Amino acid sequence: MVIVALTGGMGSGKSTVARMFKDEGAHVIDFDYLARLVVEPDKPAWRDIVDYFGPEILSSDGTLNRSALAEIVFSDDKSRKALERFTHPRIFEERDALIKAIKRKDPFSIVIVDFPLLFELGLGKMFDKVILAYVPRAVQIRRAIKRGCLGKEEAERRLNAQIAIEEKRSLSDYIIDNQASLNDTRDQVRKVIRELRQLAINKEGESNCC
Repeated sequence: MVIVALTGGMGSGKSTVARMFKDEGAHVIDFDYLARLVVEPDKPAWRDIVDYFGPEILSSDGTLNRSALAEIVFSDDKSRKALERFTHPRIFEERDALIKAIKRKDPFSIVIVDFPLLFELGLGKMFDKVILAYVPRAVQIRRAIKRGCLGKEEAERRLNAQIAIEEKRSLSDYIIDNQASLNDTRDQVRKVIRELRQLAINKEGESNCC
């Protein structure tokens, strides 16, 4: 089994790249999905968050108001670290359970862990390889504004809370340049997954030799 992190930044098209890897037969674990799962109402992380931030952080149906929470944590490092302390251990538990289940069914699989804050948490070395979905910072901002979810100032603020995309390039094993067409991106994904499959074969050979 080869376990690979896929990371990127706001507007980098990481979700599109993840879907392409899934289309090519990889198993994909989505940290954003796990992050939503562990904060469902009355789960331990949800209770910790409400205790810390107060009930004002909740929507009328009892779920977290993610926009309000994001506005707080992207403005204050202490709040962001508290949120990470409440959620990350639970997310990792869910991830480990999924990886074990995949390994039982498909022990020689390629597992892509879609992990937005991989480098910010210093966890790159946990994985066999790291893939970066890349676009320049200016494109990140332009895409965020085009979606209509953020203004330029808020997009800048969120990017400033993360490691710069150019620095992430130097920390990654593979770069998927996501500025051109979908076909171009898919060609890059196919090239990477061929190399990952070869890595899996090599790992199997090393295991059999030892």
